[in-house]
Order: sequence, then C-alpha cells, then structure tokens
Amino acid sequence: MNLLHRQKPHEEARAASVPRGVRVYAVGDIHGRLDLLTTLLHQIETDAAERPGPANYLVYLGDYVDRGHWSRQVIELLLRPPLPGFGAVFLRGNHEQAMLDFLENPASGQHWLRFGGRETLASYGIRIPPTERPDPALLEATSRALASALPPAHAAFLRHTRMSLTIGDYFFAHAGVRPSVPLSRQSPDDLLWIRDEFLKCDDDFGKIVVHGHTIAELPVIRANRIGIDTGAYATGHLTCLALEGEERRFIGT
Repeated sequence: MNLLHRQKPHEEARAASVPRGVRVYAVGDIHGRLDLLTTLLHQIETDAAERPGPANYLVYLGDYVDRGHWSRQVIELLLRPPLPGFGAVFLRGNHEQAMLDFLENPASGQHWLRFGGRETLASYGIRIPPTERPDPALLEATSRALASALPPAHAAFLRHTRMSLTIGDYFFAHAGVRPSVPLSRQSPDDLLWIRDEFLKCDDDFGKIVVHGHTIAELPVIRANRIGIDTGAYATGHLTCLALEGEERRFIGT
C-alpha cells in the first residue's frame, strides 16, 4: 500500500535530497512484528527492482523489540545478509536501550516490563508472573535468564546499533533531536526519547529529521521533520520512507 496518496500533511517538508546514485529506504518502528517486516521487505525489494540503477540502503529507525510477539525472530531476520544489492544501517530505539539497561541493571525492568518487555522475554522463552510490580529478586533472576537466553549475535546486534545517521540533507534518529543543539552534539537520551520539545518545534534543524518513536495514523510531514511510526504492533501498518534525489515516497503494509 502506498500511503502517500492517503495522507494530508499539514505542510510539506522543505526541499531536500540524498546524493545522486543513492536510494534510501527508511523503516519505521517494527516492535516484534515479524510478519509485517517480512511483507515490507518484499515490497521494498520489488520497488527497487522496478527502479534499477541507484545503490540501495535500508535505514532502520529502531524499536525492533517489545510489544509484538516476535522480537527474537525480528532480530534473527535483521542479522541475515541484507536484501541482494542493499546495504543496511541499524539505529537504536528507546526499547533496545531499555532492554540493554535491564541486562545491566535489573531494577530498570520495572519500567521496561510495563511497555513491552514481557513480550520480548516470552519470545526468548522466558515468562514471569503477571504481577504489576515484580520484586527485586524476580527482576534479578529474570535479567540473568535473559542474559543466558540471548544469543551472542543478538547481544552484539543490540550493542552495536547506531544513535544517528546523516545522508545528504536528511538526519535519521529514532525519536528526534533537541532544538537549538547542533546535530553533531545531540545527546543519546534525546535521540532515543525526546518527544514534545522536538515535535512542537518549527525551527530549521539544518537537515530534515526522519524519525519514529511517536505514533501517528499516517506518516507525518512537517517543514523540518518526517515521522514514520504508524504503530505497526497495534495497527498492522509498518511504514517505509523511500528517498531518491529530491523524491519522497511511502511504502507500507
């Protein structure tokens, strides 16, 4: 489904481009939806085959885990070689950070389990009682169980995700950027977690920021940013932004 024809943007993002000979496919928040990711990658492969020529790059905006039922399987798919003829870059989302934090500091699981961690644990064969506030001993034991169940390649994947990426006139980050701070000096916390200060800002950030993190029914286009988190885990709509030259297109499940 091409979402471009359904959206009614508040305003168009300013003119921007990626380098000549490059095509970028930016993928929004997956959240354990292996089924949607598989479908979207097939759509992307078909799209690229119909437009031969440029070098193709997949840029994943993070939040591969939590909420959906197949977090482990999503990571396994992402660890495979990219689509033929594609490069791939994996950014970190706040949910990957929360998972890493839980491995280092089990007490942080009180927060992680409330926004999707239980589903990720289940995908690794770990189930815990449905209590609202697990006690410290249970969190410690669960963290150890996850560390044991997590394949080394999965742990390395999570730890080596990037915080941001620049391609041409576009800056890619999971959540967004802190206004008035140069893109080169953005803090990891803001790149992973920022919301209102970024979303409500009309400033020119120097590049168009492509982000996920904040769910909208359709892709959001503003003068300074493009948001592509369409709530895949709940809506069934996983969105990709395709960039080539000055062209922008949306592909989605």
